[in-house]
Amino acid sequence: MRSPIVLLAACALALAPAGSAQAAEWGPLAPPNPHLGPVGTSTMHGDAGSSDATPLAGPGAGQVSVGAYPLASACPTLLQGADGLVVALCTAIVGQKPTVHLLDPASNSPIGTSLAALELAKGSLLGGVYAYLDNSDRLVAVDGDRKLLRIGHSRESGRWRLTVDNSTDLAGVIPVGDNVTGLVPDWSGNVWFATGKGVVGLVTPTGVAATLGLPAGEQVANSISAAPSGRIAVATTHALYELRTDPSGRPEILWRAAYARGSARKPGQLSWGTGSTPTYFGPETGAEYLTIVDNADDQVRALVYRSGGGELVCSQPVLTKGGAGSENSPIGIGRSLFVASTYGYPYPAVPADAGPAVPASAPFTGGMTRVDVDENGCRTVWENTVRSAAVPHLSTADGNLYTVSRVGLNITTPLDGYAFTVLDPETGAVRSNRPLPGTIVDDPLQMSPLISTGGRVLQGTITGILRIS
Repeated sequence: MRSPIVLLAACALALAPAGSAQAAEWGPLAPPNPHLGPVGTSTMHGDAGSSDATPLAGPGAGQVSVGAYPLASACPTLLQGADGLVVALCTAIVGQKPTVHLLDPASNSPIGTSLAALELAKGSLLGGVYAYLDNSDRLVAVDGDRKLLRIGHSRESGRWRLTVDNSTDLAGVIPVGDNVTGLVPDWSGNVWFATGKGVVGLVTPTGVAATLGLPAGEQVANSISAAPSGRIAVATTHALYELRTDPSGRPEILWRAAYARGSARKPGQLSWGTGSTPTYFGPETGAEYLTIVDNADDQVRALVYRSGGGELVCSQPVLTKGGAGSENSPIGIGRSLFVASTYGYPYPAVPADAGPAVPASAPFTGGMTRVDVDENGCRTVWENTVRSAAVPHLSTADGNLYTVSRVGLNITTPLDGYAFTVLDPETGAVRSNRPLPGTIVDDPLQMSPLISTGGRVLQGTITGILRIS
């Protein structure tokens, strides 16, 4: 999942709880990060390890009602704090400025507008999409001026407002023309970040910054993840890294693993390399393993490494029935990981430095794969041909796998529709498909949904947010 600027460019071109399922227990999730908000809702991918799994129940497979926040913005980052309010980081269609919106998903009032909004400085094409909520329900993000911001919300005289509570200037450690792509706190309270041009750094709780540069030519086009061990995972367009702080408090590389990046960018991906935010998962601590999907020609593979040492546990072919490529972070929970294809997804625009796609375009056939890890390596449990148009999320509370699917022919058109899709993670079978309103104006464009309290799903689109309940 990528930049709101990319999504906005796509938008501009395009526009010129029901009953829970009975399923096996899923888990464990890694222990909560004390510097994040609630588990499941404080990062785009649910938690510090980017599991894309949540302990909250979704709407289930029954009938749903759908409302909309038509914010005239692409909204890829939706987060919910302990107070129940949702903080959305969007990019406005007009001016393409990153804008923070405050929403109340439980309000009985007609939805459609935000409680408060705050514009941020515009960054680079890949800057500004990833943010998180800290343990005070403040949005933590780096803006286009290379400032680490903590944005709080409060109510005065009946009116809500968003304010910058704290700012740390990173211009001294991030070069001009570079912007932060991903950031995450570790369990000690350091805020780690990675930039598009391969600078990895941390900011201590006292505001001291330290960085290191990854090899020249390696870009970071996705977010980064953290484990309770203090390790940080970063995937570049060439390799997967795990890092930690050295004895002096500076970042150091534990190991590097190059992967097959293929001969070119694939259609349906936004960079030449993995589309994965690295995912921590595991059957004991919730973080023994680390996984990404490579970008190998013809057949892509899920790569599973052991956290700490970097040993390759397995390399398993995935998406063999659908499009062989993924722009999205895998779900990782217990011994299982789930991969969704984005190969051929019709992004109308990509970053200028992404390179040409080979082939230039392709049908969007979709496809999902579940892989399990055991003492003997990995095995494929199931594959299906679901055309997921969003980042899938797994609820450990109700045993459902949630996504939005694209409805239409494999050769996509602006008239395609969308459906709220619930799957059985045990078998990959579709439990329900509920039509969603609209066509291209409600394209989720592979954005990550938020499973919020109250059994609701908030799904960003290229024009705002859908609320499914």
